[in-house]
Amino acid sequence: MEVYSKSKPMDINGQRTKVTWKIEVLSDVHSKSMDVNGQVTKVTWRIENFSTIQDEELCSENFTVDGNKWRFLIFPKGSTVDHLSIYLGVADSSTLPAGWSRYAHFGFAVIDQFDRELSITGVTTHVFNVNGADWGFPSFLPLTELRNPKSGYLVNDACLVEAYVFTDRTIGFISHELIVKTDSDKLKTKECDCVKAAMDNQRTTSTKAVEITNPSPTPPYCQIMAIEPEEPTEEDMNTFFTSLESKLWSSNTNFSREEAKEALAKVEKALNMTPVNFYDSGKLSPLKHAFKILASFDCSSSTLTIEQKKELLAMEESLKELADRAAKALQNKNILTEKESIKLTITHKLDRNVIRYKEVESEVKQVEKRLAALHVQVEEAQKERENMLAEGKEIFKSSKEMKMELEALEMQWAEYEAMAKVAEEEESIVLAEWGRIKDFISSIKGKI
Repeated sequence: MEVYSKSKPMDINGQRTKVTWKIEVLSDVHSKSMDVNGQVTKVTWRIENFSTIQDEELCSENFTVDGNKWRFLIFPKGSTVDHLSIYLGVADSSTLPAGWSRYAHFGFAVIDQFDRELSITGVTTHVFNVNGADWGFPSFLPLTELRNPKSGYLVNDACLVEAYVFTDRTIGFISHELIVKTDSDKLKTKECDCVKAAMDNQRTTSTKAVEITNPSPTPPYCQIMAIEPEEPTEEDMNTFFTSLESKLWSSNTNFSREEAKEALAKVEKALNMTPVNFYDSGKLSPLKHAFKILASFDCSSSTLTIEQKKELLAMEESLKELADRAAKALQNKNILTEKESIKLTITHKLDRNVIRYKEVESEVKQVEKRLAALHVQVEEAQKERENMLAEGKEIFKSSKEMKMELEALEMQWAEYEAMAKVAEEEESIVLAEWGRIKDFISSIKGKI
């Protein structure tokens, strides 16, 4: 079991209120009703000077479960009703990306510091998202019951609140039984005696909680939760609480008719709820106490038989079992609903992928056609290029021959010029002789 613990003062409505903060990872936690094993993160928040707090909301420090940050919020005077309100929240919701979601199976408990099994608990599951980053119980515990000096929810004006968080969707075994049976604080026997002494004192002489800053004169080891006790064995704890339960039942506590009527009303109210709502309400502890009152109530005009008392006690166990079974069944139905939603989402994505694939396939064919047309153009251009290169070669060949011819002419050019000069002179001589002959013929024409 991993444990992180610290204590610090908190400034609440101008007063320095001591807050004890502890985070534990409970390994190999076993739930008989679920028949599973697993890990649960347990957070303990002990707030002193509780009745003097004027703040509407108390926010815990952040704690991490499976890499995700959480916190829980307490409304000492209730969020909207005259009940203590408790919520679990996603601590870093403002920094998460769009479309985020986070699942949690969680439970809260306001611990009865006289009898842990009478603690008020509430268990539920929720998928947190951008539309709901906080979820919990607005009507967790009536303020009148919280402040009742006969209850153990405020001892020396200190309130002990626990949260249990589990994020595995496949199973969910946080329950009232798990919470009340999992007491990792494990106070020694002499500390439990101090609790009993405080209970007797508070139930008989006190109607006002005593602040922790002014404790009654008791030995140092009676400062509950303020010492580091030795780790008792599981056998020691089982023996102690079995003995304590036997002693309490053998005390023959007499309950009034009003208390019996109130207990009966609580039982009827619980039975008017659905098993799942009863499981989520965390009313098992007071209901267990109500069954004990009914089984112990004795009046000459309405004495219950032994069989009826046994049946009452058995009914309490049956209700607890039925509520656990209903919660498990609902969880399995919710898992199916979640899986159906996931299946539907995947199916829609696959449909879109098929449509897009067909579009891509058509686009590829169009590109291939354009490539084929371009290929024909490339071939034609290649042929044109080859023809032009062939023509160029012919031009080059003829030009080279003409150049050679030109160079040959240039080499004989002086000779051709000399021949031309001689020819000009010869032409002059020929013309002169030609003229002389013409003139001679003309001269003899008149004589003939």
